[in-house]
Amino acid sequence: MKAAFLPDRGVVKITGEAARDFLNGIITSDTTRLQPGLGRFGALLTPQGKIAVDFLITEAPAGHGGGFLIDCPKVLAQTLADKLGFYRLRAKVGIENLSDSLGVLAAWDGDAALKPDLTFTDPRNAMLGLRILVPAELAQKAAKLIGADLVDASAYEAHRIATGIPRGGLDFIYGGAFPHETNMDRLAGVDFDKGCYIGQEVVSRMQHRGTARTRTVRVMLDGPAPEAGSTILAGDKSVGTMGSAADHYGLALIRIDRTSEALEAGTPLTAGGLSIRIADPDELRTTPKQTVA
Repeated sequence: MKAAFLPDRGVVKITGEAARDFLNGIITSDTTRLQPGLGRFGALLTPQGKIAVDFLITEAPAGHGGGFLIDCPKVLAQTLADKLGFYRLRAKVGIENLSDSLGVLAAWDGDAALKPDLTFTDPRNAMLGLRILVPAELAQKAAKLIGADLVDASAYEAHRIATGIPRGGLDFIYGGAFPHETNMDRLAGVDFDKGCYIGQEVVSRMQHRGTARTRTVRVMLDGPAPEAGSTILAGDKSVGTMGSAADHYGLALIRIDRTSEALEAGTPLTAGGLSIRIADPDELRTTPKQTVA
């Protein structure tokens, strides 16, 4: 088993008697299903339905003060805390950015010998393994406790990319992408059966009308990786944008219709003058709806 401390991740905590209902009314996932040891994938959206911050969320056990812990991009942790504070109004909740004292250890490729407190399975894909919320100085100890070898965060990045999980800031722009474009609907990141939340009307309309024209897909690289942000071309026609890449795999935000037409015509795809291939053309097709988040 491998484990890596992720220096780019932070933690925000929400406490108080109204915390569960407060969160349930503003984020895409259903917090009524949360409990200690269980994680959900979700996001806080803009009123226009675009992703402001995406994250993983779990409930803290009573021994850790209860409340909810949000595993989010560290650079956006304070922004998230501030946004939650803006929407709090008179709700009896406390919001605290714990990123200076609590971080995230990812563990994958095996079974944990035991699970420390504040551990949950990554809900996006079983191959991503576990998330353990732990101070940076205890990462080595936690890895040893679960029976994992502590490796560099770059190893986890390569695993994330090969698994096909988008990362904000690299594979899409915060404030500029809809949940469907980053596959949140396919990764159980949006609950379409819960009540209203910020941006819900736009997201529900895209879901029910099938109007998502852009998707994040895995691509394969035969040589060097194109630079992130490079335009993907089918002949001389733009069909998307290159995202992160590692070990001959990458992620790309592509126009489904244009890319499908190129594949049917046998037109090769390039980015920055380098050849790329769609790893799984089935990812361009519609998949069954995910309704649990």
